[in-house]
Amino acid sequence: MRRILASCSALGAGMMLFSAGAIAQTAAPAAAPSVNLVAAPAPAAPKVDCSKNPDPYTNYSCLDAYLGTDVGERLINYYKLELGHSAAPSDPNAPPGRIADWPATPESVPPMPFSEWPYGGTTAIGVTRPNSVDSPLMVAIANTSPGQWLSENHFQIYGWLDPGANISSNTQRPAGNAPVAYAYTPNTVQLDQAVLYIDRFPDTVQTDHIDWGLRLSGIYGENYRYTTAYGIASYQLLKTNAPIGYDFPMVYGELYIPFIFQGMMIRAGRYISLPDIEAQLAPNNYMYTHSLTYAVDNYTNTGIVTTTAITRNLFLQAGVEEGTEAAIWHVGAREKNLDPNPLYPGSTFLKDPGAQFPTFTLCVRYSWNNGNDNIQPCANGINSGIWGYNNLQWYGVTYYHKFNDHWHLDFEAYDESQRRVPNERNSQVQGWYANGGTPFSPQYTPINGPDLAQCKNAVVLSCTATGIGVTGYLNYSPDPLNNFSFRPEYYADEEGQRTGTKADYFEFSVGWQHWLSPQIEFRPEVGYYRSINGIAFNANPSHGIPADKNHTLIGAGDVILHF
Repeated sequence: MRRILASCSALGAGMMLFSAGAIAQTAAPAAAPSVNLVAAPAPAAPKVDCSKNPDPYTNYSCLDAYLGTDVGERLINYYKLELGHSAAPSDPNAPPGRIADWPATPESVPPMPFSEWPYGGTTAIGVTRPNSVDSPLMVAIANTSPGQWLSENHFQIYGWLDPGANISSNTQRPAGNAPVAYAYTPNTVQLDQAVLYIDRFPDTVQTDHIDWGLRLSGIYGENYRYTTAYGIASYQLLKTNAPIGYDFPMVYGELYIPFIFQGMMIRAGRYISLPDIEAQLAPNNYMYTHSLTYAVDNYTNTGIVTTTAITRNLFLQAGVEEGTEAAIWHVGAREKNLDPNPLYPGSTFLKDPGAQFPTFTLCVRYSWNNGNDNIQPCANGINSGIWGYNNLQWYGVTYYHKFNDHWHLDFEAYDESQRRVPNERNSQVQGWYANGGTPFSPQYTPINGPDLAQCKNAVVLSCTATGIGVTGYLNYSPDPLNNFSFRPEYYADEEGQRTGTKADYFEFSVGWQHWLSPQIEFRPEVGYYRSINGIAFNANPSHGIPADKNHTLIGAGDVILHF
């Protein structure tokens, strides 16, 4: 139960708005052939008169005059400038933001968490320009030497603060809301995420040169428990169950080659798993909480993935990785077996049997109807599938449909499984597990380790644990600063390995995303959750308190402040 009791797509393109902090670059005039001649100085730019029309939304040339010169003054003025607007002021001289014949951009940010239908493992091909995040921090430092250097070299530093709260019918603390995700502790106010990005986006609109990019990310807050990979600062979650912690969910480099078909992106490092209609990072998700379907599946992979635009409508993604939520240094690493047994008979066993290289990912993305429809079948984390920290064999599909400018639908369905999961219902297995005879016995992962399976047959030593998830978001946006989401869901935890309870789960949640500006967003919601054939809610495993409810009602919400 790696995420629920413990715990975009890389959606950089979802934030691809024009950055008012970008510095225009002009080439210097070439010198005359004679060594005795000096090039005449360039004529001074005409002075801009902003006394009559100082609004940068109607007179972009007045932006700097409006913002001022001091960093703090510029920061405050930029927040004030964007209040009530759904986008940054538009530079009339900015280059095109997409390839001319590319499918139309289906959505906008705000009020949505993305502009392109999400797909992980790549910076969006055909629609990404450098310096394209609308960042108040980058605007504030644009006229300083560090800010100019960052802009000229296409680096951006930005992020957000995301405090949240919930009111719940559950009472056990800290884990009473689980398996509901991103609201782990009932009736509390918490820092969900403080996130910092350092980005360099490759230019995927141009077609005449190879370009490169990178992302370094850090997250601090309660939500670290949902991104943790075993072996990467995982002591916080697996040894102390820290209520707040840190993680580095995305650390990767990219190379964009426009000459292969319609463009190929190669990404290497740690990145968000490719499938899913939801995302860990707050601005990339519709609602504050997440579906159970998302909460218990693959989150991050480490490896190399290629994304190739075969045509402007058909993309192929292929990756070679080393498991899911696994550290590369765990591949082949072994631990002493404290209680050899028929499941693990040797004197040692693999520290994380799920850390396997090679592990494979393959996805196909197809869009039609001028981008209004998009489907992506995907296989993620495919290897031998034996029980590991989160060695899920994920097979599923996501689908998006835009009805009109106000309504659209996101849909996801999948089957996920692990093989040879020790049987919790077998008393011998319970003994071997308690005595250190498995890789995830409490001697190795004292808390929040992956669960055993509640196999259908109590006699068998192990079985395959399967989860089936179906969820969607029906979205209505009445105007550019508001969106309403309805999220129904069904999740079947057939052996109880994903949530800790063998049950069928149903959920119905409604959320409202209200933006004051592109930088400030509120996300209140209310959700009802029910478990059938299993008691799943209001537990506190760290204190040995079992669940005592099969339903729960949660009101929750957060505020996202970008910088």
